[in-house]
Amino acid sequence: MINLFSTHIDSLSIHRVGNKSRLEPIFLSETTFAINDEIMPLLKEFFFKPFRDKEENYFKFAHDVDLEYNDMYNYATEIFSNPSSTHEVSKKITKHLYEQSNHPHIKNGEVYVTYLSNVLIDNNKVDAIGIFKSELKTDFLQFEEKGSNLEMILQQGINLTKLDKGCIIFNYEKEDGYKILTVDSNRYDARYWLEHFLSVEVFEDENFKTKKYLKFCEDFAKEVVLPAEDKKEEVMFMNRSMNYFAKNDEFEEQNFLNEVIDNPDLMAEFKNYKVDKGAKYSVEDLTNFPIANAAVSDVRKKIKNVINLDTNIQIKLDFVNPESAEKFVEKGWDEEKQMYYYLVYFNKEQKGNSNA
Repeated sequence: MINLFSTHIDSLSIHRVGNKSRLEPIFLSETTFAINDEIMPLLKEFFFKPFRDKEENYFKFAHDVDLEYNDMYNYATEIFSNPSSTHEVSKKITKHLYEQSNHPHIKNGEVYVTYLSNVLIDNNKVDAIGIFKSELKTDFLQFEEKGSNLEMILQQGINLTKLDKGCIIFNYEKEDGYKILTVDSNRYDARYWLEHFLSVEVFEDENFKTKKYLKFCEDFAKEVVLPAEDKKEEVMFMNRSMNYFAKNDEFEEQNFLNEVIDNPDLMAEFKNYKVDKGAKYSVEDLTNFPIANAAVSDVRKKIKNVINLDTNIQIKLDFVNPESAEKFVEKGWDEEKQMYYYLVYFNKEQKGNSNA
């Protein structure tokens, strides 16, 4: 989990990179940009907001042979070893990016390389390197007084509410290739930024494992539990699964299965499903791992715990107290109406927002 609230931009180098296939030039600034108090908060919001708003799916530098052959890993290590070298290394980084800008769809733009201090990741305070790129220009109007008239001037510039591309390289887990977060708003060439420029692969930490296993459970509920049982049991299976992950710090598969599945046939189906589909979710060999609480919260926000009925009625079940649905919700069949029904037991109606 990261926290960029107190992060400081110690240095900022700005360059421009063109599209090499179109013979567009590269421009390297001779010195760093002097950041003043007025522009500092604007830059921090511009650079950091996309990372606050997205899920924390980490990457790491990688290479088929050895990490020492990964250019960006070496540049990051050079900067972390000597932060005063950031500007000179930023030129190497920009040249490296230019060499990867061969696809005709790749847009030219400004490259910002920053050295960041006071970054929190997994409750550790570390330094980091931020590399950002702005590509799309926005039209805006400027006004100028000329005599007795106010003139309107059309100009182009960067929209500070949208960062096109960026990554933050944390000085953390160096031996594994550093932990890295990355964003790419303009996916005209998905391989350009991640594969060609950064050369990264997924960092398979507890955050990754927690999300992958929960996604595996969600699809099992949808593809196996729902056809075999009904919508209520699909939702209840995920409720019990989420509850297990929420209340435990360590995942142990057999304990998980004993707690969330009480049907022996369904337990066998789960194990078969894992054999057949486990590799798709990168969980084929996962039986024990630390649970990432932040990842559980991210997944919980997205999972639907609602039964939608064709009579325009919704029944919302509770992730926090899944046993309530087991005790107080029954499904049946009405012979007279030839319709299914849900019977819900309660003592009194709770006051509150009906849309909550």
